[in-house]
Amino acid sequence: MKIRKGYKKTEIGRIPKEWEVVKLEEIISSLYNGIWGETPIKQEKSYPVIRSTEITHDGKIDLSNVAFRRIPDEKVDRYSLKEGDILLVASSGSSRLIGRAAIFKQSREGEVYLFSNFMLRLRPKNVDSIFLYYYLNSSQYYRFLKSLQQTSTGLRNLPKREVVKFKLPLPPLPEQRKIAEILSTVDETIEKVDEAIAKTERLKKGLMQNLLTKGIGHKEFKDTEIGRIPKEWEVVRLVEIVDIFDKKRIPLSEIERSKMKGKFPYCGANGIIDYINDFIFDGKFLLLAEDGGNFKAFGQKAYLMFGKFWANNHVHVLKALSSLCSEEFLLYMLNFMDLKSWVVGSTRKKLNQGDMKKIPIPLPPLPEQKKIAEILSTVDKRLELLKNKKEKLKRIKKGLMNDLLTGKMRVKV
Repeated sequence: MKIRKGYKKTEIGRIPKEWEVVKLEEIISSLYNGIWGETPIKQEKSYPVIRSTEITHDGKIDLSNVAFRRIPDEKVDRYSLKEGDILLVASSGSSRLIGRAAIFKQSREGEVYLFSNFMLRLRPKNVDSIFLYYYLNSSQYYRFLKSLQQTSTGLRNLPKREVVKFKLPLPPLPEQRKIAEILSTVDETIEKVDEAIAKTERLKKGLMQNLLTKGIGHKEFKDTEIGRIPKEWEVVRLVEIVDIFDKKRIPLSEIERSKMKGKFPYCGANGIIDYINDFIFDGKFLLLAEDGGNFKAFGQKAYLMFGKFWANNHVHVLKALSSLCSEEFLLYMLNFMDLKSWVVGSTRKKLNQGDMKKIPIPLPPLPEQKKIAEILSTVDKRLELLKNKKEKLKRIKKGLMNDLLTGKMRVKV
């Protein structure tokens, strides 16, 4: 390997000359599991306990549903968390979660949080805690976890003796802080986009509730089997306003699809699951989950497909009768409706074709349907832009982490 000027070769690869290679145990003051015990209801002198389920996929701590536990006063200090402490998931039913890292940030001064026995607490020393947090969310660290999994059966517990031996490149402290600042800035931007997405989703939900029950500009309403609707609306059965193409569906196994790789979408209950070299359908169709969909109110159970695609037997394939109904309107109405009473099965819920046909649909005049769909699609376009922006920022962050945390890209301090 050719070494560039200003870099040196080490046991973990090429790093800047000013950096050193350290073991994790050299830059932490403590590493141990949290508190054991059952979780009672919140009560006086009980403390919130962070569990592995509070660690999100992107390395954050979700405190919205944290559990509470009583412990003796003399043990509170041992199991309490301080600003900058890092938590690792030490035990989980899923090996993919093992080793996931999150940093604790004090929300209010004096507030005490504990951590469970399924977590490991790292207390950094002589290192910037935010820099260490980012490194413990890097591809280099995940490769280390993968190597542990290959030497363990399933890796259901994170072995401390192996974790402390993990080697990482350590820049001088000022450079650590600058790297942490850059990555934190990107994270803050992602959080702002997340907030905008959540706000837009709340707006969409409110609009759906209003438009799909009260319509646009109506003053007179009537009682029907599905509740009060505008006087000009009708209640029809789904079968009356769509053509059903379920007989054309053909399921393909994963092995069969592996031999048919191509550009045409292969669709299932919850969307596109693969791409193959052939198609069954061509045009605009509404796909409604037959099983495995979210049949609750506001649940994602239907989606539109345009052009050439293939569909398996887990999704109903429908086409609206153009003189009566708009596919876009029907999409929003079905995703808005609660269809739990129309499905059967205890574990994997199924919407049989016979029951699907009988679903009552509140139907406005066609021009109003199109106007409602147009309003909601405008919000959907906004959501799509925000989600695309988030994905772009995540790619930027991933690239920066790869470059900054390995020294490929240097920062001026």
